[in-house]
Amino acid sequence: MLKKFNKNEARKIRHERVRQKIYGTPERPRLNVYRSNNHIYAQIIDDVNGHTLISASTLDKELVEKLPSTHNKEAAKLVGELVGKRALDKGIEQVVFDRGGYVYHGRVKELAEGAREAGLKF
Repeated sequence: MLKKFNKNEARKIRHERVRQKIYGTPERPRLNVYRSNNHIYAQIIDDVNGHTLISASTLDKELVEKLPSTHNKEAAKLVGELVGKRALDKGIEQVVFDRGGYVYHGRVKELAEGAREAGLKF
């Protein structure tokens, strides 16, 4: 019997394959992106200690008031800028970008560009 193709399962397989190569250290943590239908989330993670150092999403109070819509490119760019600003405030300048198995296009690309504009290097 044929198994039905599921886009999210394929994304998870791609993400696992990429995660074998991408690893966040305390000096250069990992910027992880998760995208749902309605929101986008970004975390900066230290994989050595297993801690989330910084997080930002379209659900943050400071962004909810500014955003007319939480599931578009403009919202993703603001989340990228916010996570970049928070990282620089904590002294993190360089990160490894983990796109989470998503194609580097649309909202994921805008989040990355927003983080770069805020001053993060990856």
